[in-house]
Amino acid sequence: MIDHRVRVHRSSERLERPDQLAWKIAAVASDPVEVLPEVAKMVVNRVIDNAGVAVASLRRAPVTAARDQAVRYPAPPGRAGSTVFGLAPQVRASPEWAAWANGVAVRELDFHDTFLAAEYSHPGDNIPPIVAVAQHLGLGGRGLIRGIVTGYEIQVALVRGICLHQHRIDHIAHLGPSAAAGLGTLIGLPTEVVCQAVAQALHTTTTRQSRKGQISSWKAYAPAFAGKVAIEAVGRAMRGQGAPSPAYEGEDGFVAWLLDGPDARYVVSLPGPGEARRAILDTYTKEHSAEYQSQALIDLARRLRPRLGDLSRAKRITIHTSHHTHQVIGSGAGDPQKYSPTASRETLDHSIPYIVAVALQDGDWHHERSYAPQRAARPDTVELWQKIVTVEDEEWTRRYHATDPAEKAFGGRVVVELDDGETVVDEIALADAHPLGARPFGRPEYIAKFRRLAKGVISTEEQDRFLDVATRLPELAPDELGGLTLVPEWPLGTGETAGLF
Repeated sequence: MIDHRVRVHRSSERLERPDQLAWKIAAVASDPVEVLPEVAKMVVNRVIDNAGVAVASLRRAPVTAARDQAVRYPAPPGRAGSTVFGLAPQVRASPEWAAWANGVAVRELDFHDTFLAAEYSHPGDNIPPIVAVAQHLGLGGRGLIRGIVTGYEIQVALVRGICLHQHRIDHIAHLGPSAAAGLGTLIGLPTEVVCQAVAQALHTTTTRQSRKGQISSWKAYAPAFAGKVAIEAVGRAMRGQGAPSPAYEGEDGFVAWLLDGPDARYVVSLPGPGEARRAILDTYTKEHSAEYQSQALIDLARRLRPRLGDLSRAKRITIHTSHHTHQVIGSGAGDPQKYSPTASRETLDHSIPYIVAVALQDGDWHHERSYAPQRAARPDTVELWQKIVTVEDEEWTRRYHATDPAEKAFGGRVVVELDDGETVVDEIALADAHPLGARPFGRPEYIAKFRRLAKGVISTEEQDRFLDVATRLPELAPDELGGLTLVPEWPLGTGETAGLF
């Protein structure tokens, strides 16, 4: 890996294009490196994972609206177009709109993969735009895998090197550039063109208010927006249109005004020429449909449940955890909505007090039942929920930021004070499904998660057909990529929502 130092440059310094971060990202994208077998296998896992969480959300309002938008923009003449989850493979949309609809479907339940470091991310958000363009251009499975691998590589590198949330910038600011880079690899574009696309895609960010307070459906739309923008940026760059430069380092640019300011210093580590791309292997999926920093604590709550007996005896439950968990999904956020029984699903997904309360009571977590309005309003749940608080613990914060895999942790210590003075204490470092957890996910677990989510929505025959296509991804011919979609047992209508078009 090569460490690239990023700082703000005055216009008079004339930072040359090859010295700019956007160019260095583009150089990784245009380097024709072969994909390692274990990396290709993980790409297949994540394609399956994305499909499962997408089909489980097909009837949800944000997904329905996005799908309705996509079908208003059919494939242009002379191009194959792209499939849309839930619709027959023959129904093709323009790729940016298919990526929009599929990206919302993938993101809606907050149930696919994650990578946490200096910043947060869901690297699987790179997959919908890259698949859409591969289908649209009639490209094969091998090229698709290479594009997805680049998307993950750039996303992970940016997440490791540049913190966004500290400045209340949403993590999709890293997704636009990574998706644009992945598209550059997929299509085989020269470094100069990819550089312009990366820089264009960077300048379409959003604030973290989309994940603060009363959280709305924009939480699901934001990554899809970044993927759509990346496709559009690549299309413009291919026509010779340029971008703000230097995109990251300019004195009126991204770092100077949205992040650490004129004196900022960052280090972004990227693969050198010919170096294997392995970043996807450092990412991890979710067993539970909730924000990643709650995954381990759900597992701990399930483990604690038999030890606690009558939960009405709990006087106070304190979760000692990292700064990130405390501030983003804990009581440190200062959001009263995180304790409201009328909060939106998106808000409850970002409330560790609610999640732990339900997981303690049910000994389980379900992507629909656990968020149902009647579940959140249950009196005994509300009573327990109000007793749960988080506090930042310096040791858990240190472990959250550790680079040593043996040290890195996303969990915490739970202290339950009972009414007779007894205290029950337990802790967990990693979710059970994490690669270093108690029950790491492999291909069988990805397939089991997919079938669990598809049950009652997708017929067994359609599930089997999709899994056959997905598992053969490295060898798929261009005319087979259209099989990377799923059609439910009951027909999905279009035109269920109304807008301008």
